[in-house]
Amino acid sequence: MREIVIAGRRIGGDQEPFIVAEMSGNHNRSLDRALAIVEAAAGAGAHAVKLQTYTADTMTLDIRQGNFLISDPGGLWHGRTLYDLYQEAHTPWDWHKEIFTRCRELGVIPFSTPFDASAVEFLEGLDAPCYKIASFENVDLPLIRRVAATGKPLLMSTGMASLDELNEAVDAARDAGCRDMILLKCTSAYPAPPEAANLKTIPLLRDRFGVQVGLSDHTLGLGVALASVALGATVIEKHFTLCRADGGVDAAFSLEPNELEALVTQSRQAWLALGKVDFELTAKETASLKFRRSLYIVRDLKAGDKLTTENVRAIRPGDGLAPKWLEKVLGRTLARDAAKGTPLSWDLLN
Repeated sequence: MREIVIAGRRIGGDQEPFIVAEMSGNHNRSLDRALAIVEAAAGAGAHAVKLQTYTADTMTLDIRQGNFLISDPGGLWHGRTLYDLYQEAHTPWDWHKEIFTRCRELGVIPFSTPFDASAVEFLEGLDAPCYKIASFENVDLPLIRRVAATGKPLLMSTGMASLDELNEAVDAARDAGCRDMILLKCTSAYPAPPEAANLKTIPLLRDRFGVQVGLSDHTLGLGVALASVALGATVIEKHFTLCRADGGVDAAFSLEPNELEALVTQSRQAWLALGKVDFELTAKETASLKFRRSLYIVRDLKAGDKLTTENVRAIRPGDGLAPKWLEKVLGRTLARDAAKGTPLSWDLLN
């Protein structure tokens, strides 16, 4: 897949994974904390910080019954209304400019997930360099078309979408002008169990849609995110907080600064380890050839003595004939005397 450039940062298979720290509601209604999250993400080496741009009123209605009440026994938000949850979790729009500015000062790319057309208009005013479509919005084709019409790179999570729905979403984006798209494999559970990640979908999405594919990861820890690199993920998005013990709507499945730093470092190592299809020896491997097994004389022998399994063995180092020749040399006689520890060579044999 061809590279995509976002705010000067190249994203693609020839680049280390693009790491996105998702702030979401982890600011806990404090601008100072939001800015501290940006600083911690930058310090951990994240390439981008992502916000979510909505209000409770652009997301839902203030109704406290029926499907407006979250019923998810054992879930993080059981018993809350949608309105109250979004009221707590949203990032006030008048914070966005200061957060974007702080990101840019620290060399981190700021962008956001808009949830309606008014959010897109607002983010365009901040010169957002790209956009993200959330899993819950990947069936909102009018929103996808509006974002695509900006002509900016589009990241889109695949959570809950059927293949037919993804076809519609991708077609809608392309028809509206999107040329740079990254699909993010996503499991919309909070937290998501590793066995539900189904990372083998990543290469299928890449091949079917001809786009780069990454991971929007809600599992705990780093294992799933790092595994995605081996399957070709070029972007990894994880929720991020200063400290899970501080609480907040997303804290339970968010990374802390030391974990985000580990993700940046280890995902780069995983990407480097992919290398290429190659059977040539490295310089260090070439130097290690001398420690392979080879055939050696293991007893003092005289000219004319016959070679047997008692006086010839495959041992280290590797200066003698390769072990594969053992059966060919057994029974042959020596052309001259050979002391214990002599590497076997063809010119020693009659």
